[in-house]
Amino acid sequence: MKKVRVRFAPSPTGGLHLGGVRTALFNFLFARQHNGTFVLRVEDTDQNRFVEGAEQYIWDCLDWCGILPDEAPLAPGECGPYRQSERKGIYMQYAQQLVDSGHAYYAFDTAEEIENLRESLKAQGESDWQYGFHTRHRMRNSLTMTKEETEALLSADFPHVIRLKVEGNEMIRFKDMIRGDIEMSTNTVDDKVLMKADGMPTYHLAVVVDDYLMKITNAFRGEEWLPSAPVHVLLWKYFGWEKDMPEWAHLPLILKPDGNGKLSKRDGERLGFPVFAMQWKDTAGKAVDGFKEMGFLPEAFINMLALLGWNDGTEQEVFSLEELVQKFSMDRVHSHGAKFDFEKAKWFNHEWIKRLPSKELADRVAPFMQHAGIETGDKNTFVKIIDLVKDRCTLLPDFIKQAAFFFRAPQHLNLEAVKPKWNDDKNNFFVALIHSWQMMQEWKHDELEINFKEIAAASRLKPGELLFPLRIMLVGDKFGPGVFDIIMLIGKEETLQRVSKALQLLK
Repeated sequence: MKKVRVRFAPSPTGGLHLGGVRTALFNFLFARQHNGTFVLRVEDTDQNRFVEGAEQYIWDCLDWCGILPDEAPLAPGECGPYRQSERKGIYMQYAQQLVDSGHAYYAFDTAEEIENLRESLKAQGESDWQYGFHTRHRMRNSLTMTKEETEALLSADFPHVIRLKVEGNEMIRFKDMIRGDIEMSTNTVDDKVLMKADGMPTYHLAVVVDDYLMKITNAFRGEEWLPSAPVHVLLWKYFGWEKDMPEWAHLPLILKPDGNGKLSKRDGERLGFPVFAMQWKDTAGKAVDGFKEMGFLPEAFINMLALLGWNDGTEQEVFSLEELVQKFSMDRVHSHGAKFDFEKAKWFNHEWIKRLPSKELADRVAPFMQHAGIETGDKNTFVKIIDLVKDRCTLLPDFIKQAAFFFRAPQHLNLEAVKPKWNDDKNNFFVALIHSWQMMQEWKHDELEINFKEIAAASRLKPGELLFPLRIMLVGDKFGPGVFDIIMLIGKEETLQRVSKALQLLK
């Protein structure tokens, strides 16, 4: 058995879509489960779309998710370099090998010449034109030119590409770990460009050469790459590397909430949810927030992604990363697309907020509180507050509303909710309560509650009628944990100040 080696190979061109993170996650889980190696390879051969800072952004996203690779540009191993742009000198020799063996050829056609043939064939009713076995004999390439003509153009550095020579009427067969046996005809495959005129390889050549040299055993990628699979299988065959070809797995698409097409950035903007793992700033400087900035825990984000197209065959939905490593298997990955459900994503986050130890959760919440201008003060007190309110929070920014009143008096009191049932008896009760609590030597939860009920009984009022206005006085509105839990945490002086201020406003 070969040692398992898998790779995540994104292009540094923009924000990391949640589909890309899921591909990285499945690679990570498979590698960990088999004591293998997870490789990050940056496919930056398309220099026109390269964006400065995108590579670091990809690394930061994987770091936040807790699925950092074993080998990468920032963690080099024995199979580097891990940026395709730094491997440029490698590819030409392999492209030349294919030319020499008759499996590839030089093409000197200009864009204008190709377009002219396209229009000519279109006029003849051939709309599905492609540069391939039924048209290449009409083009300007080393298959239609003499050896002397070809060498003359090469010597003159005439712009050209190297194309794969795909024979027609052949069947390509391979096994997919998710979809089983797949059979595709070469009649649907054009002669793909392998080396561009600028000397950079295309994805098709680079991915096969790199997977071979990096000893990749399993290649996981989105199902949108399935039509390209025959090209890659042919390349493995033409190079004579078939016995080293990785096992393929074409992952299902992540679909729009209505299931109609692949989920895109525009869908997120239109429907109000993120599609990137972390905030991405485009070339114009516009920032697009990701799941992290919206207040998702990485544990929940990873958990949610794992179940977009996979389950373990049970009713279990909440998995830690360690549990996912134990239970993940490719034979449980679905072959059909998975609808993205933002409400379900929030459900996962709520579950993880409840499950995460409050001490750890406090560290995650603190930056959001600080961004809102709230100083959380003593760590132990903050942890107690987190423990009180976390069941009410779905996203981390929810803690701002649910906990802000512990650190500062509410700016607005919803007294309109109190006024309809407010009367002199209730006013007198709170005046007496303030006086009694001012006299108390010890500030203890049970004694405060007993005292509250005794004064209510003496005033011939029900405690339930009084707890509601007391909550409004302390919190500002109709939410929050137990009133006496709040009182214990904000302290005697702050409690009395808030009640006194509310009484003045109610007058």
